Amino acid sequence: MLTLRPAPSWDLTALLNATDARAELAARNLWLARLLEWLRHPASQEELRSGATLLPVLRLKHLLNVLERNPAHAQAVTQLLNSIWRDVDASGLFADVGFAPRVALWAEFQHRLQQRLLPRTADTRDLAELFGLLFPERSDEQWLLALDEALLLRLAALLNPALPAAAESATVDAAPQWREAMLRGLTVLVSSVRAAGLSGPLRRRMSPDLLADQPFEQLAGACDGLILALQSGDAARSAQALQLLRALLDVCQRAASSVPEHLEAFGVSVDIVFAVEQMLARIERIEALLDCLGAEHHPRELARLLAGLVRVGHERRSIRTLFSHHYSLLARKVAERSAETGEHYITRSREDYRQMLRHAAGGGAIIAGTTFAKFMVMALGLTAFWAGFWSGVNYAASFVIIHLLHWTVATKQPAMTAPAMAAKLQHINTPVGLSSFVDEVAHLLRSQIAGILGNLAVVAPVVLAVQGLSQVLTGAPLVGKESAEYVLHSLSLLGPSPLFAAFTGVLLFASSLIAGWVENWFVLHRVEAAIGWNPGLIARLGQARAQRWAAWWRGNVSGLAANISLGLMLGLAPALLSFVGLPIEVRHVTLSTGQLAAAVGTLGFDVLQQPAFWWCVAGIALTGVLNLGVSFYLALRVALRSRGIQLADQALLRRSIWQRFREQPRSFFLPPKD
Repeated sequence: MLTLRPAPSWDLTALLNATDARAELAARNLWLARLLEWLRHPASQEELRSGATLLPVLRLKHLLNVLERNPAHAQAVTQLLNSIWRDVDASGLFADVGFAPRVALWAEFQHRLQQRLLPRTADTRDLAELFGLLFPERSDEQWLLALDEALLLRLAALLNPALPAAAESATVDAAPQWREAMLRGLTVLVSSVRAAGLSGPLRRRMSPDLLADQPFEQLAGACDGLILALQSGDAARSAQALQLLRALLDVCQRAASSVPEHLEAFGVSVDIVFAVEQMLARIERIEALLDCLGAEHHPRELARLLAGLVRVGHERRSIRTLFSHHYSLLARKVAERSAETGEHYITRSREDYRQMLRHAAGGGAIIAGTTFAKFMVMALGLTAFWAGFWSGVNYAASFVIIHLLHWTVATKQPAMTAPAMAAKLQHINTPVGLSSFVDEVAHLLRSQIAGILGNLAVVAPVVLAVQGLSQVLTGAPLVGKESAEYVLHSLSLLGPSPLFAAFTGVLLFASSLIAGWVENWFVLHRVEAAIGWNPGLIARLGQARAQRWAAWWRGNVSGLAANISLGLMLGLAPALLSFVGLPIEVRHVTLSTGQLAAAVGTLGFDVLQQPAFWWCVAGIALTGVLNLGVSFYLALRVALRSRGIQLADQALLRRSIWQRFREQPRSFFLPPKD
């Protein structure tokens, strides 16, 4: 039975004395893991004084020196290593390491999470599984690449004692030990690439020109031809078969690379993006195996291949890399669709400015009705969930009405306009582009001010008018005194309102993401075509009406998703968070203004002399800043990251904006003269 001493006393002598090729496979695997761990063990003072930059390389040389001086130990180590190679399945090392078992993003997430949480075991016959235990450090790639030719030849001689020693031969052919496993792995990889290329989701999105000669269908035959040629030992035939397979792989690679172009135009699916990345990675692995099989110096190519396996093995364990990489394209499409919508919220002329005021005024009138509906819901005394649900329905219905009437709620603008601003940042490396971006900043700020002014200038007078009309007709305002006093307490700047306003900004940003995602889903699944050309709908509506209905949904699906999701989140988020012990509320600048106006209508204008009222006014002002600022900041961050934009000189942007403000302050608040 193979035994090892405790970790602190490990040394090379103990490891060599513990060598036992007759031990069970798990014990032999564990011995090999301990040996590689000894190579990486912290350096001694003598080793540090030697100036070795890569300690594992130095220790590997020392190991080979010891084995060459002690034939008995060398024979035992060789027998143990060959016994491991004989008893494990090595094809998975080449075909599986770095790849997902199922081409689905969430299945891969679960697999990576399991890898992070569960400990590794040496009790396995799968070399792909054992590989992660043998090379657990990212730095292993570096020392594998640093192995020189002479060291690789000595190592190859140790692994295959039937071959001449490195000192007696200029070349050592390590291929016989690896070739069969490589060929099996090559077959598995080619089969996976062929299956993925012929699958419907990818095939429909590849360039038809690149698929004209059916490259994926030919892969299996070309791979079989290469394997037969290599096994026959015919060098000319092998070279011809290798050339054919490489040519087919090149076409397949270009076909797979054409899929993102289709996704850019017709909607993004992260599962399809993930499948394409897996196919391209497998093609790259096939090329690496072909380099090994066709190389004259096999040890060098094997070392490069093992180093690459170490790298992709660690990359595959990263959950953050998985999502940040494969969601970047979706984030960009969401940002781009928001940018298209956001362009409508930016005013660039006096007529645009007046139109924004009119649209914002209409939105303020609707929010006035929303305010009274909110008080009615709260007066019903419902449980927290149902009160939040019906409040959310109230908000969502109001926002949808505003959207359908083409009016505006100011707080929705920042999350939509931020991606449009991010697009302008791509050109700030030139004076013209920088000036254009500063212009957009002025246009944006002016548009936000117009939206807020239009909302608040209407919502407060309308609420006061309704309160006064109710007083005249019924002898009492619609909002009770208790509710009015609660408003004065809850909206005060001295309370938690700033925190709630920032949280509301997060919800505003989240609604823009939901809107972009829903529109991307709508386009990806071709719902517009399904509505416009569905036989059942055409039979009921007629072709012209079905086409108009499809066009209407295409033009409004994003707005409906944004408004409905925002309304429901504003209502339900506080109720759901209070259930888990987080007493967070929402503070929306327009709704808060309507509530404060209702309180004034109930308590009378004498309340204007109370400090509590003015603390509420200050709280509403800060609420507006936080609603707009937080949602804009988050949307801008996502848009910048999705486009890969790095603001290397933020100070330059600040100086340029400040200079424009000093020279033309009016442009930030009022539209340009016609």
